[in-house]
Amino acid sequence: MKGQVIKSTGSWYEVKNEEGRIFRSRLRGKFKLDGIKINNPIAVGDWVVIEEEEKGDKSAVIKEIIPRTNYVIRKSTRKTGFSHILAANVDQALLLATVTFPKTSLGFIDRFLVSAESFRIPALVVFNKKDLLNDQGIEFCHELINMYEQIGYKGHLISVLEDEGIESLKLLLKDKTTLIAGHSGVGKSTLLNVLAPHQTQKTGEVSSYANKGTHTTTFAEMFEMDESTKLIDTPGIKELGLVDMEASEISHYFPEMRAFLGECKFNNCLHTNEPGCKVLDAFEAGEIESSRYHSYLSILEDYDNRR
Repeated sequence: MKGQVIKSTGSWYEVKNEEGRIFRSRLRGKFKLDGIKINNPIAVGDWVVIEEEEKGDKSAVIKEIIPRTNYVIRKSTRKTGFSHILAANVDQALLLATVTFPKTSLGFIDRFLVSAESFRIPALVVFNKKDLLNDQGIEFCHELINMYEQIGYKGHLISVLEDEGIESLKLLLKDKTTLIAGHSGVGKSTLLNVLAPHQTQKTGEVSSYANKGTHTTTFAEMFEMDESTKLIDTPGIKELGLVDMEASEISHYFPEMRAFLGECKFNNCLHTNEPGCKVLDAFEAGEIESSRYHSYLSILEDYDNRR
């Protein structure tokens, strides 16, 4: 039977079949991903074929992984040289950020957007905790939202605690599977409790029982706003390490730089100090935001250090 992985706890997976039944499942055999070393062969959002082990005991074996339409991946924090799949088969990625308590750096936001671009997944940037901001802070958020919207990313400012901006956010999530990511402390759990209260409360009770003595937020999990609207929660990300890509590719994942693709004097231009560089010309003319260009240089520097 066919089902979707709604929770991963390492070696066991919760799989919801098309009739709504949930099976505690394990993987049979090994699974590889395009030569990339991964420490989790199956991710939340994956569609799989399962076989019930014993009638009525709600346990199953995963026999096949149905090909993914996409996935979001980051470097593993546990194994050097390995990667970790955050989620699979998503329609969009939402980065929940805050400009204070805690502060989400623009570099982190840009790295997340580059990662989403590399897998061709539309992304949203949502700033939370408006209730903690003064007029200057709110104005700063709107400036950031405007900057990101000019290069193609929808932005939003909300206060989960004061229920501000939530209804318009729901419209952006409607009928889609959305990966929700962000640093610990930005309000992901609180947002999920507002968006899917019946799901998160129920799952929290089960998780507390099944994972006694462990941190239940360690694992990714899928929640439903309604039948056609799904939210994938991921653990708080301390550092988003991009998977390996060629240095010359990095600028392709910045939409404002991609606009100048093929216009530089040199085909292998890295847009740092080369003569005849159209990206540098655009940056110096104010057509590319300083924070975005410096995020690009930071990612490029990381690549050079790894090499």
